[in-house]
Amino acid sequence: MVPFAGYAMPVQYPAGIMAEHAQCRDKAALFDVSHMGQGTLRGEGAAAALEALTPGDVQILKPGRQKYALLTAEDGGILDDFMVANRGDHFFLVVNAACKDQDFDHIAAHLPGGVTLERWDDRALLALQGPAAEAVMTRLGAAEAAALPFMGIVETKVAGIPVLASRSGYTGEDGFEISVAADKADALAKALLADRDVAPAGLGARDSLRLEAGLCLYGNDIDRTTSPVEAGLVWTIGKRRRSEWTFLGSARIRSELEAGPKRLRVGIRPEGRAPARAHTPIVATDGTALGEVTSGGFGPTLAAPVAMGYVAVSHAADATPVELMVRGKPLPARIAPMPFVPHRYKR
Repeated sequence: MVPFAGYAMPVQYPAGIMAEHAQCRDKAALFDVSHMGQGTLRGEGAAAALEALTPGDVQILKPGRQKYALLTAEDGGILDDFMVANRGDHFFLVVNAACKDQDFDHIAAHLPGGVTLERWDDRALLALQGPAAEAVMTRLGAAEAAALPFMGIVETKVAGIPVLASRSGYTGEDGFEISVAADKADALAKALLADRDVAPAGLGARDSLRLEAGLCLYGNDIDRTTSPVEAGLVWTIGKRRRSEWTFLGSARIRSELEAGPKRLRVGIRPEGRAPARAHTPIVATDGTALGEVTSGGFGPTLAAPVAMGYVAVSHAADATPVELMVRGKPLPARIAPMPFVPHRYKR
């Protein structure tokens, strides 16, 4: 157990990170992500109010659908990444734990009259991830959730417990994120773990899985200094939003889209066995500084080290040779496409 964003979180369970990682790839792993912030946005004009703070197209979301989006600052940096779902008469939000207080304060401060934000501090959040997740949900009576496509969301019951389940997650695998009343979380977790295909997993496996999937971790790969363009998250900017430019930070983002950014987030494959951790300097083969690693480690599925980071655009093309300065020693590596392991979402 370690402190994380003000919570005590499990790094691993007795099986260990490698086994938990494999469990998620092969069957189903259960992660406790109750530290995440949950809330609802209600009122006429709620979608437009949220669109003033994000480049995402919220108004295009149909009831029962969810999407990944970014909160941007006035200077175009990323305040956080989050999930937003259309629940018909309101929007459901899930934000990162370390940012949730400032996120909710930021959103609330920009809301017009008639639109209200309510925090769900009395809710827990469990993530069931892996190819067996659908079958597990079916066996526990959540047929409505099992029938969802990727990024669908529905109220249902799991083992008789009322939940709000979305077909989403942050491992690259198929799976579900399950919001449940805090006083029912223990019973729900036990019901899920009683299934033959489920085992618990902690922060270590969650990090190795999302890294292999090429997914950003806020505070590492994206933050207030990075823009959506630099981060390779242009796909989160709705087509309509690119014609309106009515969200915070749009001036910088528009400029970078038109002129091109000076740096880009890239995938990196070290050629040896040694992993390159966050803040490892990235240099060109002639020693010129290019940037630094933002996330790195050993990829259990690949049985090889992987990393991501920011480099100058001149060296951002796939297969470009670079060097990683690990403990002062240059180690050869190449820029590589992401994800390192293909996503297996339920389309």
